[in-house]
Parts: sequence; structure tokens; C-alpha cells
Amino acid sequence: MYRLFFQLVFTRMDPERAHHLAFRWIRLAARVPVLRTFVAALLAPRHEELRTEAFGLRMHGPFGLAAGFDKNAVAIDGMSMLGFDHIEIGTVTGEPQPGNPRKRLFRLVEDRALINRMGFNNEGSAAVAERLASRTPVFRTTVGVNIGKTKTVPEGEAAGDYVKSAERLAAHADYLVVNVSSPNTPGLRSLQATEALRPLLSAVREAADRTVPDRRVPLLVKIAPDLADEDVDAVADLAVELGLDGIIATNTTIARDSLGLKSRSSLVAETGGLSGAPLKERSLEVLSRLYARVGDRLTLVGVGGVENAEDAWQRILAGATLVQGYSAFVYEGPFYARAIHKGLAARLAASPYATLAEAVGAETRKAAK
Repeated sequence: MYRLFFQLVFTRMDPERAHHLAFRWIRLAARVPVLRTFVAALLAPRHEELRTEAFGLRMHGPFGLAAGFDKNAVAIDGMSMLGFDHIEIGTVTGEPQPGNPRKRLFRLVEDRALINRMGFNNEGSAAVAERLASRTPVFRTTVGVNIGKTKTVPEGEAAGDYVKSAERLAAHADYLVVNVSSPNTPGLRSLQATEALRPLLSAVREAADRTVPDRRVPLLVKIAPDLADEDVDAVADLAVELGLDGIIATNTTIARDSLGLKSRSSLVAETGGLSGAPLKERSLEVLSRLYARVGDRLTLVGVGGVENAEDAWQRILAGATLVQGYSAFVYEGPFYARAIHKGLAARLAASPYATLAEAVGAETRKAAK
């Protein structure tokens, strides 16, 4: 029914308008107690065997919503109602900003992909922090906060901008993510170079510890799939050196030519980050490389082209403790998380592993022997 609705309605609408419409429905449903209870029972059944622990946090399962869908922390309960085990909000910047001019979101339906150049449109860290502070949770869920650089802040002052967000948001985050990998903020990806990344991550770590002295807020960094392999290794080594808690692999890609895209050239030529199915192979490569480099010293989060339970299972076997999705949610609809949970439970039961934790990295370790 959803796929029919998608074909008849959503594909005829501007993608960003369709996103806001669907988002509004989710938020409204979560505000009606009887309705949200019914929806959660249908879409978010719990599988005890999928319970997961990551950087000291206990979650219902390993599958969460990637950053970008709920930029301003307005639908955490709504997304939890749909079955996501953790919700990563943002990207949130130090100052509010409108993002890039529209049109800035494009569907590549034949490729089950999206291209976006949203440009970190959000209400800013002060407003989001206030919303999180006043929130009364309906569902128990893990909330990650993804922070990025304000567009107007010069690259040389980026650390201060990230610190501002960390100081405002750390107390309200179950974990923090430093996003230096979006292609839609000029100069942002240059911060992935270790000489720029080291002082930035150190400053955010110090700000989080200073702001929340009674709790260590887990800190992760999100990297691009377009990094050369040696740069992936360098970021991995730096994360271990600085005592980070994890790495998210990966953000969207600026690549086009090597992906075998089927969609019309007019869409493929649009600038911005491409996400969805075409990103699957490279994202998995980066994840496997990271796990081979860091092993169990860091928690890895696999994201990019996760369409179904098999994709999620492959990420776990490659080294991901947590898996995230976003673009496939647009195409699969409200049963997306439920189907992944059901499929993961079946794959775990059929595997030689007693727990998901045992399965993490199993294929990468086997390949290294």
C-alpha cells in the first residue's frame, strides 16, 4: 500500500515537500496516545535477542535512524514509534541557518537513491538544546546529536563553532557526533585531514567533559566514503589515539561516474551528496577497513545503502555494532525498521553466533586470517 501511495502521490510531489508532509503525519500520530500505542505495537515489536550495548548504552536493537531526517529534534518519539532503536538528530550547527536555496533534494527512483544539498538547514544549537531540555519522552530510546559547522564561520574558527554546539547539547545527548563529512558546506570535508581533525575533536571532547562532568558523553566522528583508503586509516588511528568512542561510516558521496546510476542525467548532474543503494558497496568497504584497523577498540556504525535486513546483517558481520538507515526509509515506508528487525532476528537464529555481539566483525576477522 505504501509503495502504491509513493508511486501515485509522493513521486508527483517535490521531494522536500513530501518529506515535510510525511514528517507532519508522524509527529501528529505520536501525539495521540491510543494511535501511537497501536502503531508502536505494530511497527516496533521488540526482539530480545537483538538487544545491543554500544559505548555503554543499552538499546532495544542495533538499527537506528541516521542524521538528516529529524534535524531539529521535533519527532524523536514519532521515529521511535516506527521502530528505530536509536535516533540521531541533526545535523545541528552553532547558529541557525536556512540551508541552501531550493530546489535541494532530488529522488533517483530507478536507483533507490537521493541527492541532497540541504546545507545543514536547522534552527541552531540553542533552540535544539532548549527543545531537548524540555522534552518529556514517551518511548525510551537513545538520542544521538550530530553537530556540524555553521556555513558562515571561517574554516579557521570551526573548532569554536563545534565547541559552542557541544557545550549547549552535550547534556541532552546520549552520544555526540562530529560531522566533518557533508559535501554541502564549503570547506567542511577538509576538516577530515588529521592535522585539522585532531584539534577539533580534542576541543569538542574537552567541551563535553567540562559541560557534563558527571557523565562521559560518547563522542564519534562521521566520515565520507570518498576518503582515500590511507586517509580512512589515518582517521581510524587518530580516533584511537584521542580515545574517541566510535566512527560512523559513511556520509553521502559526491561520486557519480563509478556507481552505474540508471537515473536521468539531468538528476545525476545535480550537485550534492548522493545516498541510498548506490553507496552500499563503498560504505561497506570503508566499514570493513575501519574494523580491520581498530577491531573492538572503537564502536563502528554502518550507514549508507542499508535497504533491508541482509544489508544490515552484512554491516554487522563487517564490524558494525550499530547500523543506520535513512534513504531506504523514503522508499520502503513505515514497515522499514520492522522488516529489518525481523530479518536480523532470523539471520542471527540461523547463524553460528549466540548473540549479535559475537557476529560483529566476524567476516572481517575471517578474511584477515
